[in-house]
Amino acid sequence: MLPRSPQILPVFPVLLGRNHLTAYHIGDMVSHMKTTLNISDVTMDRLKKEAVRQKRTMSELVECALRMLLSKPESRQVLSPLPKFSSGGTRVNVANREALYEIMERH
Repeated sequence: MLPRSPQILPVFPVLLGRNHLTAYHIGDMVSHMKTTLNISDVTMDRLKKEAVRQKRTMSELVECALRMLLSKPESRQVLSPLPKFSSGGTRVNVANREALYEIMERH
């Protein structure tokens, strides 16, 4: 892989001759992968606006968001117990349709 240091890059045309751009792009492909994602128009519009606001590329924002998502430790949130209450018992057998309709008509 070719070095990406700003101090070394200006020397590449001398070192690599006419093929310096091709050599650089081949080296760059080792560390990056192009891919296609299906992103809704609304999300893409928001991404573009945020990239302009932050003066960053859309790729930088997507990569940053993915890194954050994938670096989160999987921890289960402890839920508080559900409240307990007394309903006063059953008033009707819900399997008995006629009795159910009769109770519903009274209330």
